Formats: sequence, structure tokens, C-alpha cells
Amino acid sequence: MKTWENRALALLTKSLTPIPTELNEIDWKSAISDKSERLAQHLSAFSHLQNGGFMVFGVNNDGTQTSISKPEIDNIIQKLGNIARNNLAQPIGIDFSVITYQGKDLLLVFIEESAYKPVHLRGAIIFESYKRSVGQTVKMSQQEVKTLIAQSQGLTFEEQIAISNVEADEVLQLIDYDAYFRLSNKNLPENKASILHVLANEEMVKHQMDGLFSITNLGAILFAKDITQFKGLRRKAIRVIIYDGINKVKAIKEQEGIKGYGAGFEGLIKYILDQLPRNEIIESALRQEVKMYPEKAVREFVANALIHQDFNIPGTGVMIEIFKDRIEITNPGIPLVDTNRFIDTAPKSRNEALASLLRRLNICEERGSGVDRAIEAIEIFQLPAPKFVKEEDYTRVTLYAYKPLSKMDKDDRTRACYQHCCLQYVSNQTTNNQSLRKRFNISESNYPMASRIIADTIEVGLIKVTDPESNSKKHVSYIPYWA
Repeated sequence: MKTWENRALALLTKSLTPIPTELNEIDWKSAISDKSERLAQHLSAFSHLQNGGFMVFGVNNDGTQTSISKPEIDNIIQKLGNIARNNLAQPIGIDFSVITYQGKDLLLVFIEESAYKPVHLRGAIIFESYKRSVGQTVKMSQQEVKTLIAQSQGLTFEEQIAISNVEADEVLQLIDYDAYFRLSNKNLPENKASILHVLANEEMVKHQMDGLFSITNLGAILFAKDITQFKGLRRKAIRVIIYDGINKVKAIKEQEGIKGYGAGFEGLIKYILDQLPRNEIIESALRQEVKMYPEKAVREFVANALIHQDFNIPGTGVMIEIFKDRIEITNPGIPLVDTNRFIDTAPKSRNEALASLLRRLNICEERGSGVDRAIEAIEIFQLPAPKFVKEEDYTRVTLYAYKPLSKMDKDDRTRACYQHCCLQYVSNQTTNNQSLRKRFNISESNYPMASRIIADTIEVGLIKVTDPESNSKKHVSYIPYWA
């Protein structure tokens, strides 16, 4: 069996069950088309996917399968081989395999990821390049092609140019330099040339040979006065949506950010906090309102979403959705570390220049302890543990409003127990029945409840006994599964 076949079979099964749906990574074909240009577009699109993609012959549009004959297989292999060599500006690698799937003979065609991007149609301009989107092959935008070119040249997102050929005055009209100097605690220079010199040192702008300037993605995404002025970054604006209730049926209002992340971060956090419900308490005969969620946790998880997003996923940006019972913070891109290791993980970012600058502006930290402090604040507020979810192309953090232990399900309880254990471990503290009772505000007389939560968390493999050789039940303690 070829090395890629297991992946192809897994994708084929995923696309056919439970409801047949074509995926970005796999395209069904009942037979070979006589339209060579369209086939070349498919090959271009799959060659741009990370780890390549597949065409499977013998699957109809409705997902049913029909066996492919030997003459058909030979014809498909010959035709696609010729197109891969002759119809694309950069020849690509393809491979074939015949499999029996649910009693039918199917032809799998593997299109390798190209090392030289973009792969465009031969005899056409470079913008005749294609991608897969929602299971379809579509033409790339000019910005997406430019991004591929920059990546092929080894340029990070931050180094790429957002806009070029602008004069000095226009740079200062587009970039909120006042916000940069305020956040970095630097005195504002007295003249335009000095301001531009500082921005250039931060690699937010670049001098061109003709005396004009370019603004980098780093400068635009952090300090744009109006991010919509940068065509390639418009969809990276932050969206905040407030819903009426616990689902998405009715949105009360939606706000899309205009400023860059650095210039607008404090305003963004204030706006989010203003939309959140509050708890009313009476203490010492005085009626007070307290925030439902700790500001520290909101700040940390929003900052993380901005910093760790994958800017190469087009058409989407960071989104904060506020429901009656929770906040969902979603960013494009999968995390670079296991979601179970967010607490005390070593700092790792796909956008290092952006993270470094935001750290120096005191918007985030790179020590890897930000999530720890957020979890600590959530425990102090006696809230359910946040939930970290990794999907195919996005990461989501969900913060939950207060609910009593009796209303939490098993997943809520074991997740909180695990995160508590992680926090205790990295703080050189002990996790035991007593510490967990304090976490959940369980009375001492109800210690069996804490014991059941610990047992459930051990059962799902998230924590373990510190010393499995010890026979003492009174002083037993626990550590995370990875410790």
C-alpha cells in the first residue's frame, strides 16, 4: 500500500458518510472529463493544498459508486499525466492507485503539494491559479496569489506588503502612529521623518527606492486607522456578535472592528465587557454589580485568538460571539500545541513578529503563563472551566457563565478537575479532595462528591495518582496525565 492511501481512504469515507459531501481534499468523478482546461484547474487547486489532495474516479455526484474498467483507468491515467506535464506552468507530481471500496473498483489519483507556488495554467497570467473552497475548485483572488508568492519567497505574513507606493503623508494618514507611541511609552517625535524612521525600525513600513513607502501587514494589522483601507486585510477585522438567548437564531447586534489590533485592543475589550451580563450581589447592605466573567480571562483569550490565528486562511478572521450563557472566541487556524496543554505550555506562535510587538506593547505576554492566569481567575469567579476546541481549520475557546455544580454535566466537571490539577501542578501546589472542594465550593461534609469527580477524571485519562505505590487514602494527591 502506498503511503498516501490510508489518508485517501479516510477522506473518502468521511466524504461519503453520514451524508455524502465533497471535501476540499477530495473530488468525486464518475468519469474523465473531455475539458482539459477544467482538469488543469483541478490539478492546480489540489497542488496548493497542504499535503496535496485527491480525485477519486468511480463516485457519482450523489455519492454512489460505480466500478471503473481497466480501459477507463488507462485513459484517465494517460490524460491526467499529460495535463500535469503540459498544461500547467509548473509541472506537478501525481500518483495513482486502484482500490476496491464497498465492492466497487475505484481509481484514486493523488496530486502532490507543489513546492513551487502558485501553480497556474500554462500560457496564462500567474493569476490563473486555483484553490479548493467548500468542496469546489474556484479561481484564487489576486491577494491569495500574492500571498502564495510571498510564502514561496520565504516571507512571513507580517513581512508581506499590505500596500505599496504611498507617500510619507499618506502613511501617517493610514497608520495610527499616535497609538503606537502611546502604547510603547515613547515620546512622539517632533517631525514626520523621525516618526517614519521609528515605524521603519519596527518593520511596520519600508522605504522604497523611489522615495515612496510600503506598509507591511504587521503595520497595517496592528495600527491601521481603518483596516478596510487595506484590501487584503478587510476580512481580518474583528467581529463581535451579541445574540438574544443561547443560540444563533436571533442576533441583537453585530460590530465589526475598524482599527488595527494594537490601536483598537483596549476599546475592543471595553466594548466586550460592556455587553456582558452582570451579577447583582448585596454585601454589607450595599447593592453592587459585579462582572459575570473575569476581565483577565477575556483579555487573555481574545489576545490569544488575535495572535495565534492563521492569516493564510482567506475570508475569515477572529470572531467573538456573546450568548446569554457563554462567550465563544473563534480564530482561523488550528493551534500549534495540544489543546490539553494550553496551561503551562511553552510559548509558540505562527506569527512571531506580531506576538513580539504586542508583548512589548503590554497587550500580551510570551512567557506561556497567560492561560494559567486566566484559568486562575475563572476559578476565583467559581465559573465552569473554559472549553478548548480544535476543528479542521479553526480554534474555539468557550467561556461559560456561572452555574451551580448540580447543573454541570460530567464533561464540565472532569474538564474543571483537569484544569484545576494542571494549575495546581504548575504552581507547585497539591491537588486533592480538599483543593477540589474549594474549586467547586463543595462543603467539607460532601467530600464524596469531590471524590466522584476525581474518579471520573481519572477514568477519562486526564489525571492520575501522584504516587500509585502509596497505600494511604487520606493523603492521596493527583497530577495531570502528562506530568
